[in-house]
Amino acid sequence: MEKVLTGRRQRGLGLISLLFVGIIIVMLLIIGAKLVPAITEYFAIEKAIQAVRNESDTVPKIRASFDRYAQIDDIKSIAGKDLDITKDADKVVISYTYSYSVPITDNVRLVIDFKGMTSSRPKAAN
Repeated sequence: MEKVLTGRRQRGLGLISLLFVGIIIVMLLIIGAKLVPAITEYFAIEKAIQAVRNESDTVPKIRASFDRYAQIDDIKSIAGKDLDITKDADKVVISYTYSYSVPITDNVRLVIDFKGMTSSRPKAAN
């Protein structure tokens, strides 16, 4: 005797649902790949800012040093003249703000606002 299972439905994605989910995943991967240069440039800027902070103490020297690092690391979104340089308790504090635009399609862009600042406080000893 065979038991007939009634009321039990098949589970999972249908073909149309699978294609739809696949298209969404591919679109997200493409957008993620287009964001890689923006994130890479941000980390290059952070590295340059930290290096400049440690090697110079006057505003013109800091700006010139950053421009040298920007030329080496191919930083195009920000220049030395865009840095806000102040002193806080005899420590140089460098801050910056810039926007990066990533084209998605012909008339759609993703704009990312980056902001950073060197810490003015000494690091705590462990």
